[in-house]
Amino acid sequence: MKHLLIIIIKLYWKFIPESKRRKCLFKKSCSNYVYEVTESKGLLHGLKALKIRINNCHPNYNLIEVHGEKLLITNSNNIFKQSEISETILN
Repeated sequence: MKHLLIIIIKLYWKFIPESKRRKCLFKKSCSNYVYEVTESKGLLHGLKALKIRINNCHPNYNLIEVHGEKLLITNSNNIFKQSEISETILN
């Protein structure tokens, strides 16, 4: 079954041009993150990673700076460090 999720992600990459995709909040795009987790840990972990990303990847977020480091606070109140945040969002 993990192969089905991987195929869906590959089809997404093939048929949805990058210019049409929403800009990801994270350095590693949601599809790349879910793909890597699914490949290395299996379907259940991949689905869990997908759920986490769907719950956190909203345009409603706050970017704050604490002690010189930027933090992203998502709409679901999860906090991500600067090292995980996309350069597009940081700039």
